[in-house]
Amino acid sequence: MDRRKFLKGAMMGAAVIAAPRWITAAASAVSAPGSPVREMTGGRMKLSFAPYELQLRHSFNLAKFSRTTTPDVLVKIELDGVTGYGEASMPPYLGESVESVTRYLSSLDLSQFADPFRLAEIHDYMDRVAPDNRAAKASVDIALHDLTGKLMGQPWYRIWGLSPENTPDTSFTIGIDTPDIVRQKVAEAEPYKILKVKMGLDHDTETVDIIRRMTARPICVDVNQGWTDKHHALEMCHWLAERNCLFVEQPMPKEMIDETAWLRERSPLPIVADEFLQRLDDVRRAYGVYDAINIKLMKSTGMREAKQMAELAQALGMDVMLGCMTETSCAISAASQLAPVAKWADLDGNLLITNDCFDGAKIVDGKVEIPRDRPGIGAVEA
Repeated sequence: MDRRKFLKGAMMGAAVIAAPRWITAAASAVSAPGSPVREMTGGRMKLSFAPYELQLRHSFNLAKFSRTTTPDVLVKIELDGVTGYGEASMPPYLGESVESVTRYLSSLDLSQFADPFRLAEIHDYMDRVAPDNRAAKASVDIALHDLTGKLMGQPWYRIWGLSPENTPDTSFTIGIDTPDIVRQKVAEAEPYKILKVKMGLDHDTETVDIIRRMTARPICVDVNQGWTDKHHALEMCHWLAERNCLFVEQPMPKEMIDETAWLRERSPLPIVADEFLQRLDDVRRAYGVYDAINIKLMKSTGMREAKQMAELAQALGMDVMLGCMTETSCAISAASQLAPVAKWADLDGNLLITNDCFDGAKIVDGKVEIPRDRPGIGAVEA
């Protein structure tokens, strides 16, 4: 589909109202005292959405599958002439599809809510409509945060009281591939201070050796559940520790809880939960099994629960990583608002696609840079 028709034209049979000029004015003055606040007139929220396929720069190869595209659904919520943007990105392991997301979104009636600030009530309603559907719910949550931030004339890092200068460096993903493509990806990642290496196949050590011949930059490793023997996993953790590795993400299948706890007790590197962890209730389950958790908006149902997960993990003494799927700068910018609470970040999903239809968070000198002069999530149409 034509992305500008989605962003500017009619969608799903509903007329789209262009954002009025006051939003631009609020964005330019958002850091100044007395930023404009939009007075609601009692209108009702209008939800619209459309599919959008993300095109990857390189084939995305993991331990268990490979793909060149990621299905996505772009979302808009309008109220009183103000528009909030969101998206649902659906890599295969989430178990969602364009069909399931659009079916779920079609079942929602947000017009019953006159106040978009009642995020808890709206989330309770979304959970009552149907279980799971995490990416679909995240798309609504992100759009609601964008909408309410614009209504307040403030970015969410400021609403949450976070310091934008405290964002961590982000890693750049080096997927499983041929030696030549690995070298090409390492060269492309020159601006980034940390490399994230996908593992889980027979040539894991070869991939790291190729990278180490090119750069001494720190790496982190994402095994995507690819190691099934705890003794092999421990050997690999020791081997990686000698090669400037920061941590190992989801080394073993999420069902192997006892084996992962055994590995954590003996590993010289922190063990980070990814596929094991979805929503808030999973944080306590991860305690004692993993050292840290990787929070992704598409798993957590969006920004609201992601922040709750980060706060609970830190209260339990666990570190926080903020990750992503392959996404546009819409969802990446939403995640960036929470980045100051994270020890590690992997917010490169928008850099891995060729058809980003938003402009938002940037990587400056390897560090996540939150859009400070834009209200809401900080993303605008490209």
